[in-house]
Amino acid sequence: FNTKLYTGTGSSHAITGVGFQPDWVWIKVRSNSTYTHALYDAVRGVNKPLMSSANNGEGNDASGGNTSLNSFDSDGFTLGGFYNKVNQSGQTFASWNWKASGSTASNSDGSITSTVSANTTAGFSIVKYTGNGVSGATVGHGLGAAPKIVLIKKTSSADSWSMLNTNINLNYYLKLEGSDAQVNDALFNNTAPSTTVFTIDSDGQVNGNTNEFIAYCFAEKTGYSKFGTYTGNSSTDGPFIYTGFKPAFIMLKKYSDTANWMMYDNKREGYNVDNDHLKANNSDQEGTSDDLDILSNGFKLRTSGSGENSGNFIYMAF
Repeated sequence: FNTKLYTGTGSSHAITGVGFQPDWVWIKVRSNSTYTHALYDAVRGVNKPLMSSANNGEGNDASGGNTSLNSFDSDGFTLGGFYNKVNQSGQTFASWNWKASGSTASNSDGSITSTVSANTTAGFSIVKYTGNGVSGATVGHGLGAAPKIVLIKKTSSADSWSMLNTNINLNYYLKLEGSDAQVNDALFNNTAPSTTVFTIDSDGQVNGNTNEFIAYCFAEKTGYSKFGTYTGNSSTDGPFIYTGFKPAFIMLKKYSDTANWMMYDNKREGYNVDNDHLKANNSDQEGTSDDLDILSNGFKLRTSGSGENSGNFIYMAF
């Protein structure tokens, strides 16, 4: 994982300095609220954005000669000149980059055959599959370890993002595109993922017959990733959350009530207490409130705000 900041040019623009060839690139303009998030992965291919703040299916930015993210490169990625959402001239952007395997393989571990790009060392895989509408269907994820988080999006048409988080009740899921509290609906068949597969219900949101889906799967790796929960105390002297490493990226969400998905990293601004936030579920420009400290072995809440430190929360840290 690495965060890379850049300024848009409005023309073909190679972003370098990521340190590896990313397979999942998540981009958000920081300096205005006009444009929403754009998410790309190498399994679906270039110029096909998804939006974390909307339920739309994948876009097709190659139609009519329009392009957005043109390639995944050895040290980053290259942007086209058309798509203001990722490359408007003079605007500042954040990109969050994860490495899978750099290639794909067919996986027949589940009842649905999937196409997988898996980084077993980092505990991250990208999984593409076609739904069959069968309750209890299974999909191979390729990690060789049970993922704690599975994030699914229908790409062939509009439908909600669906996050399975094994730290909360398996009969519930979370919507990435909204501020909703956890939703009582067993989209994942009330079944925890195994070391080879995750399980889905017949619901069209995760398993519509003949629909196309993409899943991002995360297994916890000591010293690199941590996925957990905490309870806020509504104080500027908030709880300390131990991760066992200095986080480079944190995303948190109150699951007990409505609240935004809050995103932080060590590059914006990257010093305590001024770690600025973006919100995964809307197009707001970068916020400047002092929410948390990033520490050598975790993070500590420094706000009494209800969206960060009042109620029950899940978090992802890398």
